[in-house]
Amino acid sequence: MTIYALSTGPGTSGIAIIRISGPQTSSVVESLTGKKMPKPRMATLRELNNINTSELIDEGIIIWFPGPKSYTGEDMAEIHVHGGQAVVLALQKEIGKIKNCRLAEPGEFTKLAFQNGKINLLKAESIADLISAETEIQRLQAVKIMKGRSSEKFNELREKLLKLLSFVEAKIDFPDEDLPDENLKKIKQDSSEVLREINKILNDQKVGEIIREGFKIAIVGPTNAGKSSLLNNLSNREVAIVSEIAGTTRDVVETHLNIDGYPVIISDTAGIRDSKDEIEKKGIKLSLKKAEKADLKLVVVDAKSIDLSGFLNDLLKNDALLVINKSDLLKDKLDPEISKLNHVLISLKNNFNIDKLISKIINKLKNKFISEEDILITRERHRQHLEQCAYYLKNFMVKNDKKDFDKGAEDLRLATKHLGIIVGKIDVEEILGSIFNDFCIGK
Repeated sequence: MTIYALSTGPGTSGIAIIRISGPQTSSVVESLTGKKMPKPRMATLRELNNINTSELIDEGIIIWFPGPKSYTGEDMAEIHVHGGQAVVLALQKEIGKIKNCRLAEPGEFTKLAFQNGKINLLKAESIADLISAETEIQRLQAVKIMKGRSSEKFNELREKLLKLLSFVEAKIDFPDEDLPDENLKKIKQDSSEVLREINKILNDQKVGEIIREGFKIAIVGPTNAGKSSLLNNLSNREVAIVSEIAGTTRDVVETHLNIDGYPVIISDTAGIRDSKDEIEKKGIKLSLKKAEKADLKLVVVDAKSIDLSGFLNDLLKNDALLVINKSDLLKDKLDPEISKLNHVLISLKNNFNIDKLISKIINKLKNKFISEEDILITRERHRQHLEQCAYYLKNFMVKNDKKDFDKGAEDLRLATKHLGIIVGKIDVEEILGSIFNDFCIGK
């Protein structure tokens, strides 16, 4: 089957690129142009016509990529035309007339590249991350993974386990043969080394996932402290409804921001107070859950009535910044105990100290995103398989005495399997859909 799709963004543009891949690629191009295929990898100007009537649709550039030296590993072509919607639709209609040609599904071009051995799963995921990157740090991480350092490391660890497995299975296949002591020693050393490296990768404070998904900030605090106003100020737009009526915010309002190049998701939550209103109570419960999962909590309070007892005291214990709003109404000095806390005095009404607050947030972001490791886990599936690998390796190391080799072999096989799943070295059909469905149509 030959697939085709618009690879550039939908809507009117200066240039639109239609991508084609599959055995019918040359037939499609020759049918549209009425000429033989151009030279590979050379931009060639051609008229593109209606297949049945030869009526001109547009003039465009044809670039021909014969397989296997193409992105997908198959015969592939790109048609560059003017970006009017009518032009794109007309060309897609003509391509659809050719037998065994259909519109591509989301991510299908990259899926073909994976299936044809052009890329591994990690690189496929990094391409998706690069396309969706909104900040500089997200772009840099996607490029780092795309260059293959993570793939190299996981493949290296997997090869070590495969060698260990060959020793263990040799002992199982030839039970009468004594395994040399140096081999036994090497099995113990290498398995311990692989486990140590995996644990090191796992102990990453989830930096890679935070970069990819965004640093989560929850704005929490009592009613009418200025939480929604703070969200609007940081967003530079009206995101949340601001009212003097207590309990106005009942649901979580989220917005995505780029703060100094870092991806941030800020959530405005319902004001925390005792309430008999069932809907408001649910909103407060949701607020506390959101705060629990946040990487940073901005605990906003009114300078006129600072009460840090109960819920607020608990919220300030970990990864929190006390934001004291309406500081222009503060008559006395802060309580010495409050002064000891990580805090900042602001006034949203007078736009006072907002730059200081942002500076504190940026410092927190910088500290969170610092990592000396080249190998970062960017998806939950990677973490789960690494954890499973570590689990089975621990089991193997307990059983790696001579008499337990037959039992330990299965643990070693499973550990190797979970490493292989990360890069796609085994049958991973069940996870392909979830990965490639996140792509745009023309990729």
